[in-house]
Amino acid sequence: MRMVTRTQLSKLGLFDAKVPRYTSYPTAPHFSKEVGPGEYSSWIQQIPEDSAISLYVHVPFCRRLCWFCACRTQGTATASPVAAYVDSLLQEIALVKAQLPRGVTLSRLHWGGGTPTLLTPDLMRRLSDALGDLAPFAPNAEFSVEIDPNEIDEERLDVLAKAGMNRASIGVQDFDPEIQQTIGRAQGFEVTRRAVDMIRERGVHSLNADILFGLPHQSKARITETVQKLLSFAPDRVALYGYAHVPWMAKRQQMIPSDALPTPTERLDLFETARRLFVWDDYAEIGIDHFAAKGDGLEIAQRTGNLRRNFQGYTDDTSEVLLGIGASSISRFPQGYTQNAPSTSAHVGAVRDGQFSVSRGHKFTAEDKMRARVIEALMCDFAVSADEISNGFDLPKDQVAAMLRRANDEFDGLFVVDDWGLKIPEKARPLTRMVARHFDAYDLSKAGHSSAI
Repeated sequence: MRMVTRTQLSKLGLFDAKVPRYTSYPTAPHFSKEVGPGEYSSWIQQIPEDSAISLYVHVPFCRRLCWFCACRTQGTATASPVAAYVDSLLQEIALVKAQLPRGVTLSRLHWGGGTPTLLTPDLMRRLSDALGDLAPFAPNAEFSVEIDPNEIDEERLDVLAKAGMNRASIGVQDFDPEIQQTIGRAQGFEVTRRAVDMIRERGVHSLNADILFGLPHQSKARITETVQKLLSFAPDRVALYGYAHVPWMAKRQQMIPSDALPTPTERLDLFETARRLFVWDDYAEIGIDHFAAKGDGLEIAQRTGNLRRNFQGYTDDTSEVLLGIGASSISRFPQGYTQNAPSTSAHVGAVRDGQFSVSRGHKFTAEDKMRARVIEALMCDFAVSADEISNGFDLPKDQVAAMLRRANDEFDGLFVVDDWGLKIPEKARPLTRMVARHFDAYDLSKAGHSSAI
């Protein structure tokens, strides 16, 4: 296999392409209003009795709005909007409980946002009690919470630990003071270290951390220092995300000077610099942008061929159902996707009227399921088995083989295509999201996606 040069990557469009991150297929811009509360209710009732499902709870509030963030969040200076929102979450949970089949348990529970640690201890207790009443944890379940080091204390961590939190996720982004000021995220190393110490002191067995490459003023020296500081925490998992500068979608990003952003080729250098540091520290590479300590669930899943991808990124969760609770939350069922109303007021209003707020979604076709699996396999394993696709979706193997050959032809024959299937060699892996796009049957021209690198 020949080396893939920067010139080849440029010729193939890596440094210009805007492509989805493929945490779902089809991606959210292709959801439609043809799916609503009726489908959501029906699909909940069709969950098999005694099965294990995943649950995501979205808390869209933040004490401050970081300029780099493109998530659906809103700022609040007082506790009253948060308390009112938790009341609506409890009502929504009750609506779900009324339709959930018997014996369902939770294999995964994740609180995200926003800033879920903005909740007071009392609100945390009320929410965790309601979720426990909805469905008990399955054996070996994971309960993870996104924790803002600037918005956490001993009392709130005590409540979360007592409720069963065994995985914590902290956002770091970058420790450099100039970069933090430019992206509107002041979070010193010592503040972060104190949060990590408090988490570890409570016996939380796993620590996740997120950092970003491609930030304004970021250099190889600066990202090296950030990674080395992060490694001093010995995180079990790290997500190394590329900063997506989409000010036409996230208006707050207009605060970030675009002329301070690295070029696409510099972004690749930043990623490679950080990637090498994690590998040198004996972390396993997981998919396109995650790293995990040896023996972590993600590392085991990758090694055993059980790695999966969902809206939280890479996961070892194999549940067929993911229920999203809260404004803008997305649920995944074997039948398709649903998404709650993105506006907090619209979502809360529907729930208070005793209705689910689902405003759009997508019903899977047979072709959707096939293409979704091809894309997931590429994103997780950098490979697609022709036999798996042929046998799993009742397609002639020669048809699958022809599909894989066409992809290889489009990328100048850089991949290994044989009787087994298609494999993306290590040196060509920066192209992975673009290869996934090749198998995407939907029109991507109207959706504003992020840089391919």
